[in-house]
Amino acid sequence: MKTTSVIFAGATIAALAGPVAAQTEIEWWHAMGGSLGETVNKIATDFNANQSDYVITPVFKGSYEETLTAGIAAFRAGEQPNILQVFDAGAATVIGAKGATVPVQDLLTDNGVSFDIEDYISGVRYFYADSDGKMIGMPFNSSSPIMYYNVEALEAAGVTPPVTWEEFQDVTAPALVEAGYIPLSQSHMPWVFTENFFSRHNLQFATGNNGYDSADVVINMDAPEIRDHFEAFKSWIDNGYAGFYGAGWDDNATPFEQGKVGLWLGSSGSFGGLQQTAEFDFSATYLPYWEAITTEPKQTFIGGAALFAMSGQPEDENKATAEFFRYLTSPEVQYMWHQETGYVPITEAAYEVAKADGHYDRFPAAEVGIQQLSLPAGEWTRGYRMGFYVQIRDVMNREYTRYLTGETSLDDAFTAIKTEADELLSRFAQTQG
Repeated sequence: MKTTSVIFAGATIAALAGPVAAQTEIEWWHAMGGSLGETVNKIATDFNANQSDYVITPVFKGSYEETLTAGIAAFRAGEQPNILQVFDAGAATVIGAKGATVPVQDLLTDNGVSFDIEDYISGVRYFYADSDGKMIGMPFNSSSPIMYYNVEALEAAGVTPPVTWEEFQDVTAPALVEAGYIPLSQSHMPWVFTENFFSRHNLQFATGNNGYDSADVVINMDAPEIRDHFEAFKSWIDNGYAGFYGAGWDDNATPFEQGKVGLWLGSSGSFGGLQQTAEFDFSATYLPYWEAITTEPKQTFIGGAALFAMSGQPEDENKATAEFFRYLTSPEVQYMWHQETGYVPITEAAYEVAKADGHYDRFPAAEVGIQQLSLPAGEWTRGYRMGFYVQIRDVMNREYTRYLTGETSLDDAFTAIKTEADELLSRFAQTQG
């Protein structure tokens, strides 16, 4: 009798309390491995612990290219995740896939999350937006190409970091050679020396408003300015003013980390890693520009990736995704991400938190990427949107390498890039009909 009473009482209490609401579960496919993956897991764990309505599960899917491929295949099979991380070069592919994503701006406002594009730092607002300025993908691991420098090397050479490429070749490089250093290396010729060459000098990268207004575009790789830049780069290599170690990122970063190279063009997101690997004092400054091209250099394009909300999901899961994006873009989370990884905080509020905490007083180089992304914008600095751009980058790397190693001429290299890139763009445009 006693047991029956206890069971009955328990059932009564449960009935009065009502059913326990089930948590809404969502999945996030990403390409962040190693320590970056650990930080992604921390963000997800903290989000899950900070509220009881939603659970997000991050899933590492390999490289940027592998993650994009997996996401496209899953969408075609009707098994897409709620959130897919897509890198800069793949943005046109996912945005151009009709009905594949829910614009993040719509997702947020439709689910009661306030959104103002002006809350984001200048350089990240429009890269993942449409031609009307509506944000389609949520910027996540955003970075800018900057120039790191070995403080001891520049002091030994008696020079300061060059502001222009003219200053580099006339003053900085000869002095660094005299001091026993290789003056320069860079780690991504398509990103640093091509895409951001166009942005820094406010030059049009492709027709159709850099691809934002149309998929039917051609790339401006026959522009004399970019050809002249690579001709100068090869002369620097030939004269010992620069080192070229192949198309691999680490191949060109390692000589700087070893103290052999005075200046390295890399990512603002490399700051955290350099703190662990460089055994010398280093700092950073803006990407140089050619004064012969412009006396008013502009901000750079962002690199990295964005998070896209995949379509075809139930309303409660879209709500969960919106709430996660609210959490992810909060000043505290963005500052933590910035501190842990070196990627820029994407909002002005998070930037202010970092400044108020003295982060840049302790680590001045950590602010350079944000400052460069906050420089004046120009007509051609919002970004670019070109289909099959992953393959176009491969063509660039192939032909640049052949030219810099003497296997082909400048004319033949740039003719090949222009021809093959335009063919790829034409093929992509045909898929958008």
